[in-house]
Amino acid sequence: MLNIRNFCIIAHIDHGKSTLADRLLQATNSISEREFKNQMLDDMDLEKERGITIKSKAIQMKFHRNNIEYTLNLIDTPGHVDFSYEVSRSIAACEGALLIVDAAQGIQAQTISNLYLALDNNLEILPIINKIDLPSAEPEVVKDQIVDLIGCSKDEILEVSAKTGQGIDKILDSVIDRIPHPKGDSESQLQAMIFDSVYNPFRGIEAYFKIFNGKIQKGDKVKFIATGKEYFAEEIGVLKINQEPKKTLSTGEVGYIISGIKNANEVKVGDTITSTNNPSKDAILGFEDVKPMVFAGIYPVDTDDYEELRVSMEKLQLNDASLTFSPESSVALGFGFRCGFLGMLHMEIIQERLEREFEMNVITTVPNVSYFAHNKKGDKIIINNPSDYPDPSTLDYVEEPYINAQIITKADFVGPVMNLCIEKRGVLKNQVYLTTDRVELTFDIPLSEIVFDFYDKLKSISKGYASFDYHPIDYRISNLSKLDILLNGDHVDALSALVHKDNSFTLGKKLCQKLKSLIPRQQFDIAIQSAIGSKIISRETVKAVRKDVTAKCYGGDITRKRKLLEKQKKGKKRMKQVGNVEIPQNAFLSVLKLND
Repeated sequence: MLNIRNFCIIAHIDHGKSTLADRLLQATNSISEREFKNQMLDDMDLEKERGITIKSKAIQMKFHRNNIEYTLNLIDTPGHVDFSYEVSRSIAACEGALLIVDAAQGIQAQTISNLYLALDNNLEILPIINKIDLPSAEPEVVKDQIVDLIGCSKDEILEVSAKTGQGIDKILDSVIDRIPHPKGDSESQLQAMIFDSVYNPFRGIEAYFKIFNGKIQKGDKVKFIATGKEYFAEEIGVLKINQEPKKTLSTGEVGYIISGIKNANEVKVGDTITSTNNPSKDAILGFEDVKPMVFAGIYPVDTDDYEELRVSMEKLQLNDASLTFSPESSVALGFGFRCGFLGMLHMEIIQERLEREFEMNVITTVPNVSYFAHNKKGDKIIINNPSDYPDPSTLDYVEEPYINAQIITKADFVGPVMNLCIEKRGVLKNQVYLTTDRVELTFDIPLSEIVFDFYDKLKSISKGYASFDYHPIDYRISNLSKLDILLNGDHVDALSALVHKDNSFTLGKKLCQKLKSLIPRQQFDIAIQSAIGSKIISRETVKAVRKDVTAKCYGGDITRKRKLLEKQKKGKKRMKQVGNVEIPQNAFLSVLKLND
């Protein structure tokens, strides 16, 4: 136990977490040169394609110093704000954290938010400046920023280049010298906390845990406290590049357990594993429940696949505990699920994973956030879906969620960033100059305004410099209305949205125009309308494809042509009554990108 170090890597997006993890694996000879490839721990195709980390990865390394063997358990975490729940779970399984800051970009919003997460859990922080080999690197300036933020001395800050491998040895020495070893009693009752799990189609569910007290042996009978179920530890082991089975794991170690669990509901992240022979009464304090920010419906394209989709969602939830879902039905789309996500990127990733890993063909409805409606009787109704919106005549007021947004940007871009936030109904709360050139802006903004394209716009107006982080604060009274889309007079509930009254006309108009360009022409006219209640606020028409029925008439009386055209007109009218309009999948997604 004295020779174990558990630590994670935290940083903003693209500050070099995964590259540093690669160098640490190489420096400890945990992987041979032949097997090595960049972003070693990012094993998902999606991660490699996008160049981002989506899942936290735990890996064990062995390091020898002064003839003593140390066991280093490293967890590489994601940097994007949508995956901050992954970071909070990783932190719970560690005693220390490597805080990485880009030498060219300095401290960003997510650096600060992840740092606070780590400090809340009393982790030892090792500040590291990465990318010192860049021509634009300013290590001295960044050092001053880190000293101001953490309050450490300049000597404690390590300068490294994960790309070239410079300074990696110093990191390993500092990890051993400065990060404390795990505390706990290996002779007491077993307490191990599950911080992640994954579904293996051949072996059932693999749960990853950290032992706080006691020890676990292969073949032991164990109990999961939250569910109360008992299993045999068929296989236990440590997480190296490949899983390595062990006979015994004791206090402070991080490992996996396979006990033949087939049902996804039986494993809960944050649960405590104990032994049945000498069980612990107390569970370890797990993680706070995740708060979904964005809600959207996910429906199977083929309604017969509903059950299969449910099973796929459960398996995916094992691997991504921040996904929440409950069954719902829609008139247009049949049976599906109302899913809660941490943000738009998270939603996109889930959709991609469903299609890739489980071969599910799904339709996603327009995302929205949760509102609270208060009716005149004094009841409080939660609205997760625009179709739940009650009759406006019965409503007293509606509350919408607000977030506290923290934006760090260069002083040159303060004006455009402020304009963007005010456009999104934001209220400036604070403005602090971190340095002469870097400003931290704090806004209170409605969550619904930042859900779609806020992050992209922020990046484009600040030329990529601005960084963004947020946390929910409270619900505030707002003037909302339900915007409906009608096709030939029929409501399309999947395209309904709750919008602020001031934006409803412009949004309704944009929506109709967008759908006009996306819906293919049919044999009859298609009327696309947007409405608030019974009031139509805009309309577009997709004109019918017409066949030239008069082509065979040459010369002669006009009445002949007219008769044929009238006949065509009747046919079109009848067609309109029986014909249905197919809405392509990209129409649902394009609603989100109205400003393109």
